[in-house]
Amino acid sequence: MSKELKLKYGCNPNQKPSRIYIEDGKLPIEVLNGNPGYINLLDAFNGWQLVKELKASTGMCAATSFKHVSPAGAAVGEPLTDTLKKVYFVDDLEELSPMACAYARARGADRMSSYGDFIALSDICDVSTAKIIQREVSDGIIAPDYTDEALEILKSKRRGTYNIIKIDEEYVPQPIEKKQVFGITFEQGRNDLKIDDAMLENIITENKNIEDEKKRDLIISLITLKYTQSNSVCYVKNGQAIGIGAGQQSRIHCTRLAGNKADIWWLRQSEQVLNLKFIDDIRRADRDNAIDIYISDEYMDVLTDGVWQGIFKEKPMVFTKEMQRAWLDKNTGVCLGSDAFFPFGDNIERAYKSGVSYIAQPGGSIRDDNVIDVCNKYNIAMAFTGIRLFHH
Repeated sequence: MSKELKLKYGCNPNQKPSRIYIEDGKLPIEVLNGNPGYINLLDAFNGWQLVKELKASTGMCAATSFKHVSPAGAAVGEPLTDTLKKVYFVDDLEELSPMACAYARARGADRMSSYGDFIALSDICDVSTAKIIQREVSDGIIAPDYTDEALEILKSKRRGTYNIIKIDEEYVPQPIEKKQVFGITFEQGRNDLKIDDAMLENIITENKNIEDEKKRDLIISLITLKYTQSNSVCYVKNGQAIGIGAGQQSRIHCTRLAGNKADIWWLRQSEQVLNLKFIDDIRRADRDNAIDIYISDEYMDVLTDGVWQGIFKEKPMVFTKEMQRAWLDKNTGVCLGSDAFFPFGDNIERAYKSGVSYIAQPGGSIRDDNVIDVCNKYNIAMAFTGIRLFHH
């Protein structure tokens, strides 16, 4: 480990010179393979903080899939059902460790956004996890350590140039953080806020029942939001984020974007999608793109004669909006977190359409009464955390 690491360039090739460095001591990372770039390292350090906090809060190993300084997915190591193994395309693997399950969930939540991700793992990267990563398009990984065999598997990616970073899990940054914008230095206290069950004690709706498993999922949503570009909203179910809306100027747009992603995640588990018969040699990215289009309003782009034959062995039936709505109505018990207050009840109306039954948000809007009324209308339990989680 050294005090600095020189990079090829910054966010863009014209931004030179570029480096990362530490003023006191040495960098807490060791590059085991590859040549990580500026954005890679932004993703790596944000992702590492996220999974480290998830593990500390839940006691379970955690993984995240980062793209452009926001998570596309985050999860803890809950075992996968047979359906999810098929949805995440890991049903052909004989053994899935808890760490592998966490990454399969993080990667599989939003496969379109996770394409070319930077991975962060809370625990040692084992062979089971490395085998999943080996066949996905990814820019790199950060973890506290790697088994010898896992390291060799990862080194084989991208013709030997895959970025592999080992981080000192005992490293604690300085309490004051700085960054420069337009030649001007900004300084603030590091956001070391601990997110735990205590933040969920102020339940202000008529329904005040939030089971322990749902509290865990709400905590996952809040920790995920802590490292997501604001404004942001996160839907979580069964230990994993299923829809993240990041960087939107309007809160309702966050809720819609994340809700649409959660809907796609659930629709991919329907018989209509699971039974799609793809041609044998289709690329993984092409298959993912075809599924995304098939369940969208542009479905004819993959069902037109002369097109579907290059994707499917058999022409699928149209997955109508009525059929989709009937399937979406089966998704219940979803948890939702917001990094700032909901200004209007329209956010709750949209969240309810994606199965949300539990919400954690700061509160403090002049329209809190309207938001609470809509929650009561749908028997949603909502906690006011009193804490904003903006991240930029």
